[in-house]
Parts: sequence; C-alpha cells; structure tokens
Amino acid sequence: MVNVTVWNENRHEQKNPVVRDIYPEGIHGAIANFLKEDQVQVKTATLDDPEHGLTEEVLNSTDVLIWWGHLAHNEVDDVIVEKVKQRVLEGMGLIVLHSGHFSKIFKTLMGTTCDLKWREANDKERLWIIDPSHPIVEGIGEFIELEEEEMYGEHFDIPAPDQLIMMSWFSGGEVFRSGCTYQRGKGKIFYFRPGHETYPTYHNEEIQKVIKNAVKWAKPTDRNMPVYGNAKPLENI
Repeated sequence: MVNVTVWNENRHEQKNPVVRDIYPEGIHGAIANFLKEDQVQVKTATLDDPEHGLTEEVLNSTDVLIWWGHLAHNEVDDVIVEKVKQRVLEGMGLIVLHSGHFSKIFKTLMGTTCDLKWREANDKERLWIIDPSHPIVEGIGEFIELEEEEMYGEHFDIPAPDQLIMMSWFSGGEVFRSGCTYQRGKGKIFYFRPGHETYPTYHNEEIQKVIKNAVKWAKPTDRNMPVYGNAKPLENI
C-alpha cells in the first residue's frame, strides 16, 4: 500500500470563511478524503504542527508527499526543506499543487525562480492533454474544463519539463504549462497547476483522478541507490 502525506499550510482556511465553506476540513482534508477512496494510506500535516508535521519519522514512512502552500512559503523552516529534498533524492515522490510553485522545496529542486503571471478573475480554464499516453492522465478525455479558476500565464520560469502532460488555456487568452514532470535523484516530481483556494477545484472528479493517478506514478521504484565516489575498475587496466 502506498503511504501518502498531504501537506497544507492551512492558513487560508483559518482566515477566509469562503475557503472554510468550500473546504471545511481544509484543503489537506479534502485531498486526503478522496485519496482514501483509492485504498492508499493517508496522513496529513500542516505548517503549524511541530516540525510542520514533517518529522523524520513521517518523512521516512512517506512514499509520496503532496504539497499545497501559498501565504506562508517563507515560514517553512529551511531545515525541513532540506530534509524533504533529501527524501526526494532518495526516491520519495513529490506532487506540488497550484501555488506550491513558489514553495521553497519546489524552487530548490527546480533551481529557478518559478515565477509566472497570475490573475484572479473567474477565468474559465481548459486543461488540454498534451501526452494522452501518460499514466497520470489515464481515464481523462481530451481536456478538463473548469468553469472558474485563477489564471496562471506564461512565461513560467521553470526548467524544461522531462514530460509536459497538460497545457492550460484561459478565457483571458493566456496559456500555461499545467502538468509537468521531473526526476531528481531517484525521486519523481509532478507539478499540477489547478487548485486556487476560493474555488472548489479539488471537488472536481477529473482533478481528483489526475492526483490519484499521480500518486501511483510518483511512488518510489524498488532499486538500490547508485554508488558514487572513487571506483575500482571492473576490468584489468
């Protein structure tokens, strides 16, 4: 069974009644609830938990970490960021959602600013499937349509993705690389754009399906770590 930890800074839910109404158990609770339908082992963690809920014990037992943050990126302890990074390099999967593009962990793993254009104006978003063969979009049609979402627009300052799975179009005319995969060390990373806190995006069954698929894709592979450093020759030289 895959062990998933859903991390959410959990600040909007405390400050904004609109967000509380949409996600009464928090964004982390909503995501955890639909993941449990897939018979995965799920726990949640938030910014204000001791060590942000990401103790060594939690991280070492996590196969896939899902990350949602927005207001409080700078409050995440650098020590915890480094621990998460090491676990990704060791093989833990990482799924970064929406405004997590500006999280310390995503920027650290990307090595770029991860900046973009944005607008909150009830744009329609149409997420076109660029790679229909990819397991993350299994069971999804040609596109996913969201009637209202926050706009993210290019240029998105990220490294070229290993695989570009989805491209969004917005009713204001912008486009955006919305489903991107990367490999760092042994770990697999998926960035998935939708999920602004004042819209019920994580109640959408197709969005849920993508995240469920991403968990299966991002889970660790069972192989030994490569050996680095000075090496003896395998042949006589």
